[in-house]
Amino acid sequence: MLLRQIERFLRLTRMPWTKFGRLAAHDPRFVGDLRNGRRPRAGTAARIRLFMTTYLESPHAR
Repeated sequence: MLLRQIERFLRLTRMPWTKFGRLAAHDPRFVGDLRNGRRPRAGTAARIRLFMTTYLESPHAR
């Protein structure tokens, strides 16, 4: 579910997945690891969702 939300966010913002990982999780391999089966902890997933929501509400998303 989280990966699907991230993929949608990446398409919408046209952000490279490595940049997303650096900004959202301080790990440029985060999305790649998720694509390969990594399962984030609940707190990490909540922090990632908060990042996406905040980013989309900011002027950066335009």
